Amino acid sequence: MSKAQTLSAADRARLEAAIGHEFASKERLDRALTHASSRTERGGNYERLEFLGDRVLGLCVAELLFKTFGAASEGELSVRLNQLVSAETCAQVADELKLHLYIRTGSDVKRLTGKRMMNVRADVVESLIAALYLDGGLEIARQFILRYWEGRAVRADGAKRDAKTELQEWAHAKFGVTPVYRIEDRSGPDHDPRFTVTVQIAGIAPETGIERSKRAAEQVAATRILEREGIWQKASAGN
Repeated sequence: MSKAQTLSAADRARLEAAIGHEFASKERLDRALTHASSRTERGGNYERLEFLGDRVLGLCVAELLFKTFGAASEGELSVRLNQLVSAETCAQVADELKLHLYIRTGSDVKRLTGKRMMNVRADVVESLIAALYLDGGLEIARQFILRYWEGRAVRADGAKRDAKTELQEWAHAKFGVTPVYRIEDRSGPDHDPRFTVTVQIAGIAPETGIERSKRAAEQVAATRILEREGIWQKASAGN
């Protein structure tokens, strides 16, 4: 987005078509796309909108998961929710919308790449959700969220990314602690070692994994807790 205070009529029309909503308040849409680095007047950027949008997104995605996965445990729902509202997922939605063409930033932010720029794109998606909520109500915001999140929510592998990551998110949400991994044993020759690793989480029984590398053994141990606690379904014998 240029230094102009507002989107051009053509840009706004393209963006509103992608969003699926024509804004009654054009200023609200402009603010949702304005980063603090653009040196606008106080309160003229998206930071307050981002705060609200994060909560609206969480509510609508939680509702979506609750309806979609009727047999899922609270733990599985929490893992899925954390994945779907993450900065990575929000940035992916921003890229689908091509929001980088419309975000108004200062030159310092325009030079950012990688994770920090990903966070900017994610923040703008949340601010856009808040703008939709304020402009059209919860149903308009929900329609937008379903449009871009429903497909992601129903993917078969939606709850299974990385066992250690999932276990850490679950442990933080449920107990407020981080899993602790400890090597119990290393056996076998150098060309074919076996690592025995135990993972401990305060409040529940530990689990152990045995594999040819420390990381693989940690993954096995984490997977066993996730399956034991009902967060993941146990793999079939053929898997």
